Amino acid sequence: MQVVIFVRSVQRCGALHTLLSEQNFPSIAIHRNMPQEERLARYQQFKDFQKRILVATNLFGRGMDIERVNIVFNYDMPEDSDTYLHRKEAHGRFQVARAGRFGTKGLAITFVSDENDAKILNDVQDRFDVNVTELPAEIEVASYIEGRAN
Repeated sequence: MQVVIFVRSVQRCGALHTLLSEQNFPSIAIHRNMPQEERLARYQQFKDFQKRILVATNLFGRGMDIERVNIVFNYDMPEDSDTYLHRKEAHGRFQVARAGRFGTKGLAITFVSDENDAKILNDVQDRFDVNVTELPAEIEVASYIEGRAN
């Protein structure tokens, strides 16, 4: 299983990566303040399953493709529907509420923390003609991870 967590800022990217690492979650961070070579090396580590959690700014949402991502978190709501779309397309042709690519299953979760986030989410739903539902109290993880029994 692989997870991508999108955040808005370099500072938040570093802080969340540090927090995850301190809790023994195998994470890696990618953001715009890194040299291109370092970003590519970290991207390759993630693709090669050396790290299972990638914390990234919107930079990663453009032009990179990971086919085995099971869960995508929009930890910070994107600033607009275009950015939301770029994040979504980077990780497959999943619907706004799901992740996964190339026949795999996945889950996408977006945290909505204020009125501005709610407005952006409404814009996304209207623009892409989708319905993003609230997260249920319980999630059947096997429904979103290929190879697991339902």
